[in-house]
Amino acid sequence: MLQIISVLLENKPGALLRVTGLLSARGYNIESLTVGRTTDPSLSRMTIAVDVEPNLRKQVIKQMNKLINVLQANDLSEGPAVARELVLMRVRSAMESRTAILKEAEIFGARVIDSSTEGFALEATGDAEKLNEFIDVMRSYGEIEVTRSGAVAVSLEPRKLRLSSPVPAAASKSPTTNGAINA
Repeated sequence: MLQIISVLLENKPGALLRVTGLLSARGYNIESLTVGRTTDPSLSRMTIAVDVEPNLRKQVIKQMNKLINVLQANDLSEGPAVARELVLMRVRSAMESRTAILKEAEIFGARVIDSSTEGFALEATGDAEKLNEFIDVMRSYGEIEVTRSGAVAVSLEPRKLRLSSPVPAAASKSPTTNGAINA
């Protein structure tokens, strides 16, 4: 089963490499990785889907929380959370299939973002299983081209994040103070 990890980190060069390096050094294959700025431009939120043995999941989170530039890493697979992916798809089909494609897209909550004489460009969001099913259905109408974003997730826990101040790379191992950050 995939572990979904949410990481709040400083938006600095090398931060992404440190997090992915930790996983690859332990032989874990990253299934998906999404990163984007938060409302604070100095911070980014990273969502990682990785297949980690259940007995090692807590250790992976502890190790991530020790990395430079990482403010907080959380396992979202253990508590209430929402995860979604985005699919952009180009469907090339005969004119006779167009109405059926539009009906199927509507059933899956997809929207048409472009239309031409060759077919449609569609956008759909949802959980991975729903999107896999949507792709399979669209495949039956003609040639398709698919691009996926990977998982983006947010915790539904009703708590504020308790974060430690980031420790600069050159700083000694002195204790840090805790503060609250909403990102």
